[in-house]
Amino acid sequence: MLTYIVRRLFLIIPTLIGILTVNFFIAQAAPGGPVEQAMAKIRHSGMDATSRVSGSGSDFAAKVSATSNDPTAAYRGAQGIDPKYLEDLKKMYGFDKPLHERYFKMMWQYMRFDLGTSFFRDKPVIDLIMEKLPVSISLGLWTTLLIYLISIPLGIRKAVRDGSWFDIWTSTVIIVGYAIPSFLFALLLILLFGGGSYWQVFPLRGLVSDNWQELSTLGKVTDYFWHMALPLTAMVISGFASLTMLTKNSFLDEIGKQYVMTAYAKGLTEKAVLMKHVFRNAMLIVIAGFPTALIRILFTSSLLIEIIFSLDGLGLLSYEAIVGRDYPIVFGSLYLFTLIGLLLNLLGDLAYVMVDPRIDFNKRAI
Repeated sequence: MLTYIVRRLFLIIPTLIGILTVNFFIAQAAPGGPVEQAMAKIRHSGMDATSRVSGSGSDFAAKVSATSNDPTAAYRGAQGIDPKYLEDLKKMYGFDKPLHERYFKMMWQYMRFDLGTSFFRDKPVIDLIMEKLPVSISLGLWTTLLIYLISIPLGIRKAVRDGSWFDIWTSTVIIVGYAIPSFLFALLLILLFGGGSYWQVFPLRGLVSDNWQELSTLGKVTDYFWHMALPLTAMVISGFASLTMLTKNSFLDEIGKQYVMTAYAKGLTEKAVLMKHVFRNAMLIVIAGFPTALIRILFTSSLLIEIIFSLDGLGLLSYEAIVGRDYPIVFGSLYLFTLIGLLLNLLGDLAYVMVDPRIDFNKRAI
């Protein structure tokens, strides 16, 4: 098993390089890069993101020539920008260097876990990510934990009582949860319990209250979950449906096999058969989807929830960086997300062995 773990850890390196390489060249080909974004802000405000090029936003704006229409400008929208300051912009964002130099510089930085500095926020990317990480971890881990704690027992019970009234009415709830996206549930919860039209029970902004540091330990925990109640409920309601049905179908498939009937014939109780025999085989397919589910919840599904409940997390940070072409944040987030995803996949394989010791990864090539 140790040999397999070492091979997988070494495989992470070329995988990271491949993903970053593909996305780097795609981003370079996309229109509306950071230089164009900066020029657009200059034309609208005369300062903002690129005021630090000249040291003064007003001085920079004063240098903008409204009559320049250079047809050879390298960027769309460069008309009206002093060529000298256009070159300064390109130099500031690193676009004065050839494509291959920018690529190898980025890869060398990431080898040293140096994610660079945001183009428009003037802060190290790693600091920005660490600021947003508590929100995304809170949403992702608690949502995943609650979904699995609800879905697995419910799926097993539905499989055991397949076709009963319990199975029918829970299936109705599951269909509703599967059909309605999380952000609609979020809006409904705000309407009912967030002061939208009925009761003001839960807060709608932030992860904790402003006076959180002044609270006792119990008060801090209570305040934290008070703020998390609505976003977690919205994400769990819309997320438990598919896992519940996967668990049910997996158990139904195993229950119908010959070894289960043999176990019953030997006089084993239903609980012993389900937990000691069926569970180990049925849970393999559920465990296989855990890393993907966690990554999806942690970094993608929470985006709209973060916006609706004013939770400033990684999903919102990455979205704003993509829209604003803030490449250091885009590639820094991609680098960390990919690395975490690959490590979680490895942990998923280790969980296979914990559930079913008969699995031997040393016999696999990779």
